[in-house]
Amino acid sequence: MPDIAAIICTHNREHYLGAAIDSLLNQDADNYEILVIDNGSTDNTRQVVESRLMKSRQSEEARSFDGGVPSTNPHLKYFYEPELGLSVARNRGAKEANSPILAYLDDDAEASPQWLKIIIQAFEDNDHLAIAGGKVTLLLPEGQTLPNWVSESMTGSLGAYDLGEKVVHIENPNLTPRGLNYAIRQTFLDEVGGFDPNLGRVGKNLLSNEELLMTELALKKNWQVAYLPQALAAHNVAPERLKPSWFISRSWWQGVSEYYREALAGRTGISQFNRGAERAIRGLYKSLKYINNPALRFDNLIYAYGQLGYLKAILTNIFS
Repeated sequence: MPDIAAIICTHNREHYLGAAIDSLLNQDADNYEILVIDNGSTDNTRQVVESRLMKSRQSEEARSFDGGVPSTNPHLKYFYEPELGLSVARNRGAKEANSPILAYLDDDAEASPQWLKIIIQAFEDNDHLAIAGGKVTLLLPEGQTLPNWVSESMTGSLGAYDLGEKVVHIENPNLTPRGLNYAIRQTFLDEVGGFDPNLGRVGKNLLSNEELLMTELALKKNWQVAYLPQALAAHNVAPERLKPSWFISRSWWQGVSEYYREALAGRTGISQFNRGAERAIRGLYKSLKYINNPALRFDNLIYAYGQLGYLKAILTNIFS
């Protein structure tokens, strides 16, 4: 049995996918499997994976012909999942894996060589650890820098995640590890019934909060969640994500996701509407307060806009 399964769930990301797979093929770990879950892609995703499969076979055949030591390349497997949804794809990966630990890497991310080794050690050292994730840095498009209207907190929407240089045991769900660099124990995932398909990206919508809900469930069930600074990954930031329109859309879907997370946790009612309205007003007030600071002004403005998505989700549920 492999010690860990490295899983990439991908949807139409052929441009980045090859580098993500290559980063997993070059891990320091000795006993692991790689699963690529093609979630309804219509581009050249399958060909990108097959080119890596062919290289692995050719390497294996060459070593056998020369009488060398059998290749230690991990088993790379491809699966096609037609039902769209990141949570659906993640659950398919968990079903196909033969490992007690599942490590999810986004299709536009690149793992450091020690990524899997650090994760394996953390889970082996702590039987109560359910979820762990590492530091995430950003890879910007060549020749680009972050615009002056992007605040430090907004980089989190781009995938950045840094809680320092020491291991942190997380007790606040808002500090949940990023899903692009995310590991979970198979037995815990089975215990909670897998990732909820009502949360997580589906096609082009930006639903999220599935990892935050998982952290809430883990803490409620007396499991532990950890930040592992040495389990480093880098996230490629697509050019379109450096436009104000992307952040506006992302904030709207964050508000919708927050509503669904609360609904799944049984926290619905008139208090939701009051919270959303209060947060929207607070965001608008702060955007005016920081009118001369482009980053803080835009940060608070999109926060307020996200609350409109949250409020709309409430009203849709009431009148549906």
